[in-house]
Amino acid sequence: MAYKYIIGIDEVGRGALAGPLCVGACMVRWKNAKIFSKTLSGIKDSKQLAPLNRAEWFRIITEAGIAKRCEWSTVLVHEKIIDRNGLSFALKKAIRKVLQNFHVGPKVCTVLLDGGIKAPRTFLFQRTIIKGDEKVPLIAAASIVAKVKRDLYMIRLAKRHPEYGFDSHKGYGTRAHYAALREHGISKVHRRSFLKRFQAPSAKLQTNPKLQIQTSRQKLSV
Repeated sequence: MAYKYIIGIDEVGRGALAGPLCVGACMVRWKNAKIFSKTLSGIKDSKQLAPLNRAEWFRIITEAGIAKRCEWSTVLVHEKIIDRNGLSFALKKAIRKVLQNFHVGPKVCTVLLDGGIKAPRTFLFQRTIIKGDEKVPLIAAASIVAKVKRDLYMIRLAKRHPEYGFDSHKGYGTRAHYAALREHGISKVHRRSFLKRFQAPSAKLQTNPKLQIQTSRQKLSV
């Protein structure tokens, strides 16, 4: 077989009104894939898990990373890039970056992706799987690390912008979020391209380029 690694990829936050898009990835060596699948026995897509269950799976995945049984990575692409270049660009950028974080060549790995997302064309061995986060444990693991990392980021944002309730809805378009938008307008962390009917306070439109992309990574042993 031409490849040595298997990588599962999923995204979180594509439809949110505020905050970043997050792409998560989880990688295992091909020779260890069956053993690692036992570690992930019973795992579910992050959307199907209660927060406490999701946190427990995140602990299992990170402990596996510490033990060098897997490697995982996340990339946050922030709202300014989404507004400036579009969601498709942001998603492609995040997928490319999360794969680069693993430092493995495209010819030695196969990439399994959820839904309609794709890896760069240089990754010849790739497969997009509809509802892959429900069918493929490695994609489910990627969805969990992405969801946990993005949720933690939104909770931190809630401390800076308590009037919006980001710690509750994580930036998605809930009734409470829309009510806050009607009362306060949009903040600098909202996606203006998604909220054109809301007035943005002019003082909150500064772009901080240092916050555009953030990554997290846990490495496999060589």
